[in-house]
Amino acid sequence: MRKFSVSRSQDGKHVVKAAQEVFPALESKELFHALKRKDIRINGKRIASDVAVKADDEVEIWLPDELFGRQPGGKKPVQSPQGQHNAKQTQSVSGRGVSDAENKPYEIAFETKGLLIINKAQGIAVHSGKNADEDNLIDLIRTQTKYRDAELCHRIDMNTGGLVMVAKNKRALEDAVALFRDKKVTKRYHALVYGVPDVGTGVVCDDDTVMYEVSAFLEKTKAGEVYIHDAQQPHDLPITTRYHVLKTYKGKGPQGTDFSLIECELVTGRTHQIRAHLAHLGYPVLGDGNYGRNRINTFFRAKGGGKLRHQQLYSTRIKIGDVMPGNCHTDISGKVFKIEPAFELDFESLGIEK
Repeated sequence: MRKFSVSRSQDGKHVVKAAQEVFPALESKELFHALKRKDIRINGKRIASDVAVKADDEVEIWLPDELFGRQPGGKKPVQSPQGQHNAKQTQSVSGRGVSDAENKPYEIAFETKGLLIINKAQGIAVHSGKNADEDNLIDLIRTQTKYRDAELCHRIDMNTGGLVMVAKNKRALEDAVALFRDKKVTKRYHALVYGVPDVGTGVVCDDDTVMYEVSAFLEKTKAGEVYIHDAQQPHDLPITTRYHVLKTYKGKGPQGTDFSLIECELVTGRTHQIRAHLAHLGYPVLGDGNYGRNRINTFFRAKGGGKLRHQQLYSTRIKIGDVMPGNCHTDISGKVFKIEPAFELDFESLGIEK
């Protein structure tokens, strides 16, 4: 991103023309494309139409820095290798999740021919919503990388951190959607929950992990509220969630109760499924303001003090099944991408190790 102050000589000029006077390396089509995507801001506000600037206006242009440094009419910049990995060299992403959206909203954890596997921080939405002026993941990727046509392959909640698949272009998106449709993508999450869940039917997953499997029915109202029912009601959708307990923290919860670290696998992928389903079973995710319990959430503290700001839930593992010839994602057939969660819970204040 670059910015400039409008001079008196530029007063009344179209924002694109004014920008080109300051940054001659930028092409008109790039700037008009940025306008369309609301990637140009005047005095902190996004604009999406033809606008004349005024003297002393502050103009921000959210395009990749490399575009500003080109010679006018010159070659495209060389792609930076930072953050890239070769999918054929390794199956796993190493490292921790991103925990602070204000300072570091995302990282490119892994890159393949057609995809960016993004490690998203908690607290940033994956796409624009009601607050159109707030930054969101897909807009940041389009403006801060060379992938101007990037599209989300799936979504995770604003306050859930971790792995998100982003397609570099339309073809990559179409083929990624086909993988989801054909159930070739398996997602797992790590969560800190109140209590120690032990309900469900034992099943063996495709990697031989033994998990409990629980099913129910999910109702999503027109207002976006989610309810879980044991018996199906009109308009309910069936849901199935798998989980297993990774670690138990005995006596470290409110009034000497237990909490635990679990890994969940989505068999179905509905809105707020993990959070709502676990709360329905009596094991709410710590820090969950919608489905959790206030007396529990206020007991636990975040690192640095204060209450938990987000639900303690991370998308930590994405496994790709066998990709058929003709799909552009054959380079990731059978691959597993994973990270460690960056929970904000202050384990040290509880006298325990994570």
